[in-house]
Amino acid sequence: MSNEEMVKEAVEEAKKAAEAEAKEQEAKGQEPEDAEETEATEEETVGKEMNSEDAEEPKKKKLFEKKNKKDKKDEQIADLTDKLTRHMAEFDNYRKRTEKEKSAMYEIGAKDVVEKILPIVDNFERGLQSVPEEKKDDPFVDGMDKIYKQMMSTLEGIGVKPIEAVGQEFDPNFHNAVMHVEDEELGENVVAEEFQKGYMYRDSVVRHSMVKVAN
Repeated sequence: MSNEEMVKEAVEEAKKAAEAEAKEQEAKGQEPEDAEETEATEEETVGKEMNSEDAEEPKKKKLFEKKNKKDKKDEQIADLTDKLTRHMAEFDNYRKRTEKEKSAMYEIGAKDVVEKILPIVDNFERGLQSVPEEKKDDPFVDGMDKIYKQMMSTLEGIGVKPIEAVGQEFDPNFHNAVMHVEDEELGENVVAEEFQKGYMYRDSVVRHSMVKVAN
């Protein structure tokens, strides 16, 4: 082997040794890098998980807050609905009470007017009863009789009616006894005579009948 060939062989062996050493160094250098990369990956994963948990917590809080807000709105709606229902019931009661009071006031006013008209009716009756039989066909008397009948018809139309008295059992709710008489034919506690007519306006007594009662 010549010197030239020996030099070439030594150079190639040196290259191979250098390459082998470089490979070993690279292998040694990659392990910690890989470990660091692995650790970094794990840290990133943990960080991501923590970040995801941290991100979920505000979402949960937001959902909870929304639920609470919704519950408060429902409570407000229920409260307002309850108040509205009570106000409507109170207004309906007020309306009914007002109508009842108006009706009662109307009844009192009408009853008062009827009570003031009754003495005029009494005077008409007394005047017509005092007319002799021979003068009942007189045009003036006939006209007064027709006016009296018209008045009574009008009063009856608005709900004014005379109270039945003679022959009826005495009732203190309708009759006012001013005299008593012994009469076996009529029986006890029966109205024998009427001195003044009593009248009713609808279901209430305007004036009691003034009567004589048999004992």
